[in-house]
Amino acid sequence: MGFFVFLPLVLPLTAWPVARLAEQHLHPRSATRLLTGVAAVMAVCSTVCLGLVMVVGTAQLPGNPLPDAWSDPEVRAAVPYDEIAGKAAIPALCAVVGACGRTLWSHALTRRRAHRALAGLPGTEVAVLRDGTPYAYALPGRRGRGRGRGLGHGMGRRDRVVVTTALLDRLRPGERRALFAHERAHLAARHHRLLLVVQLAARANPFLRPLRTAVSYTAERWADEEAARVVGSRRTVARAIGLAALSSHRAPVTTLPCLAAPGPVPRRVAALLAPAPVGRRWPPVSTSAGLAAWGAAVGTAVSAMSSANSAVTMYLILQAATPL
Repeated sequence: MGFFVFLPLVLPLTAWPVARLAEQHLHPRSATRLLTGVAAVMAVCSTVCLGLVMVVGTAQLPGNPLPDAWSDPEVRAAVPYDEIAGKAAIPALCAVVGACGRTLWSHALTRRRAHRALAGLPGTEVAVLRDGTPYAYALPGRRGRGRGRGLGHGMGRRDRVVVTTALLDRLRPGERRALFAHERAHLAARHHRLLLVVQLAARANPFLRPLRTAVSYTAERWADEEAARVVGSRRTVARAIGLAALSSHRAPVTTLPCLAAPGPVPRRVAALLAPAPVGRRWPPVSTSAGLAAWGAAVGTAVSAMSSANSAVTMYLILQAATPL
């Protein structure tokens, strides 16, 4: 395998220009899905790479539970600088597991607390909180759970739009419609899942952080376009975003989308004041959008094939070295 075993660890660097091109030239819906898939595949590949390096590099350490044959020179030759790389992979892999675990725990805990905070309100789709702090966010529910508990016989765990009276007082009727349409678009497309995936991917490999930032932006742009389609006025949605950004606070966690999400709000407003983007499924390669899409696809495929080749090769080496 040689140095190719480390390729999935550094290939996410190619995602930086791809993320920039995708968020600028692809339809927000296509860019969100593409970049989320790229982040997920590259994160899995880099984690597999760490696992393989750790197994080979630590097999010769005394007291390890691995078969003795896995420490043979023929096996260690598959990974360059196996001893140093293997020892370095142990804390790296532990850090990845710990960071991803903390992210999942924080996401689940925040959702649980948010639902409990709504326990005294009617079980409607929109939960209005009497709060002097202006904010709004989309709170996903737990489908198929909560029957007989909460409000309205399970309604406490449904998808809900949470908004405070302070924010509603700052918006006109048309802008309120834009707010609700925006948050409903987040819930309908399950954007919280996509945001959680890219958050975990960035925890698994820091080189994927630009994809996390890009998906956070494109998911908001996706919801902006859906809100503009529902409301029928792109300018109204742009005004709602501007007013919310000036007065609102961010959602409880970055995986719960909100109208005034942190990020390039002026770019979102400018995009809404421009003509609606064309919703092509896959742009031609002769365009800049096509180059972004194909670059992301090729980089992901190379990373996946490299990881798969390393995994299969290592499996065959370990199988041949393990006595029956």
